[in-house]
Amino acid sequence: MPNGFDLAAELAVAVQGRDHAWAFIRRFAAEWLAPLAPEDGYDAAELDAAEERLGLRLPAALREAYALLGRRDDLTGNQDTLLPPDKLYVDDTGQALVYRVENQYVVEWGIALDTLDREDPATVYLADMLDKTTERWAPWIDRLSLAFVEIVMSESLFSDDDLADNRELDPETVAVIEELYARAPMPSYPEDEPGTRWFLGPDVLLRDDGQAWLWARARTSQALEDVYKALPGEWYV
Repeated sequence: MPNGFDLAAELAVAVQGRDHAWAFIRRFAAEWLAPLAPEDGYDAAELDAAEERLGLRLPAALREAYALLGRRDDLTGNQDTLLPPDKLYVDDTGQALVYRVENQYVVEWGIALDTLDREDPATVYLADMLDKTTERWAPWIDRLSLAFVEIVMSESLFSDDDLADNRELDPETVAVIEELYARAPMPSYPEDEPGTRWFLGPDVLLRDDGQAWLWARARTSQALEDVYKALPGEWYV
């Protein structure tokens, strides 16, 4: 628990509302990466210009997120990409405002257009399918501010090769994770698939993607070594 930063306790508060989510992101960035600075966000004029170009009002939570950390690629763009305001777009179906894309563009994350009037709307995602008739926008995380907490934690998994690793999961290893690590106070998502779950250990974050793949990010090399000892197997790095 570095400098009194209790990841589990702070996450438990972060899920309670968007002001708490922004406070968590500030604390997490300072403890796990680098502190946020005023220049890390977009200014109001840039966000106003995006609204004028789109002919849409951006939800308060989206404006606040861009103002807080929109320019911090290490928090928003190591793997997948948070679009800058001038690249926000409405998807081809005219159903959602897209704010984030997967690194190979096989997934888009957005906000349903009919919820843009909400301050902290739910988020949705669209996966690229071989059978295009099966593609649909589906629920992702039920609040945009919490989706940004997820973004920051997910992108941290790719922020330092020396402190991160990943591996395939099997049922036995899943059982060990559930026994040894604390389930993070984050909802499982998305709702229509075997969900992503987060687990916490001393100085370590673990992301279990549908009990199929595991991602680990540690604050120290020793913490990562402890993960290897607890979860022996064929790690990627």
